[in-house]
Amino acid sequence: MVTSRDVARVAGVSQATVSRVLQGSVHVRPETRERVLGALKAIGYTPNVSARAMRTRRTGTIGIVMERVTNPFYPELLGALVRVLAAAGQRTTLWLSEGPAELGAVEAIHGSVDGLIFTTAREGSVALEEAISARAPFVLVNRVVEGLRCDQVASDNFEGSRTVARYFVRNGHENTGVVCGVSGVSTNDERLNGFTAGLKDEGCSIKSRNVIAGDFSHEHGMKALQRLMAMKDPPTAIFCVNDLLAFGVLDGAHALGVAVPEDLWVVGYDDIPMAGWQSHDLTSVKQRLDDMAGAAVELLLDRIAGAEGAPTTLRFPSQLTIRGSTANAPSH
Repeated sequence: MVTSRDVARVAGVSQATVSRVLQGSVHVRPETRERVLGALKAIGYTPNVSARAMRTRRTGTIGIVMERVTNPFYPELLGALVRVLAAAGQRTTLWLSEGPAELGAVEAIHGSVDGLIFTTAREGSVALEEAISARAPFVLVNRVVEGLRCDQVASDNFEGSRTVARYFVRNGHENTGVVCGVSGVSTNDERLNGFTAGLKDEGCSIKSRNVIAGDFSHEHGMKALQRLMAMKDPPTAIFCVNDLLAFGVLDGAHALGVAVPEDLWVVGYDDIPMAGWQSHDLTSVKQRLDDMAGAAVELLLDRIAGAEGAPTTLRFPSQLTIRGSTANAPSH
């Protein structure tokens, strides 16, 4: 039977270091962690989860709470989180927080995971409220909830969207439109507010009728495009608060015979891999998912290890990736 002592010998480290890696300790140098993980894989070591849980009162498992997995952005975020957790020796359990399935996340708080990562948090979430009342270690990533005393990690959605507005106006597009989701979701509200602020910076504003709210779906993007193009003075540039909405706008434009980018510019947010496909060629705002995932996992593992102190909120800058849906026009 392969033991942790064998792993230590192959990796050239102490058995205590192997234990720290298996427990997901953040107090291990990255190069040492990689050596240990390589040795684990090379000799086929499988930790005795039940025994470790009895010794440490930890399961070595982190729960990720997510909704709307039909949006291609979330598998990208999930993949980033799983990679970081695996490198820290942690397993992952996924719960969908929509409808009855949300109860699974609530039940998970009571013993089957060491901590939770919420990727689609919003005020009033059943699972989030249960995590708070149970004093479970958790962190929010991607979406944030203002005023909530917990660690939170997100993009600087406001500044990223303000960049889009400036880009439009400085390239001659002052009549703009926005396709967005429901209010009360941080990513939606911050991106809408940032875009509006960017227009104001340039001495412009957006007509209220040019802001089309709905759900975060491809279908809503198509229908919003139809409404905007049916107006007497339709916008010449549209900002979508995520890429899925932008794909719907692009398909709606194609169906109506509206030429992109000749007659209409379209910009999304998230810059998922599909945005770069030739069929979409979508200009989009790229989030630093790997950095966000790394920060969220580090904060959570620190809390699980007993770290105290004031909650931390981190925001990572994003970057406009320019493609054919805006004629590859440079930013000024």
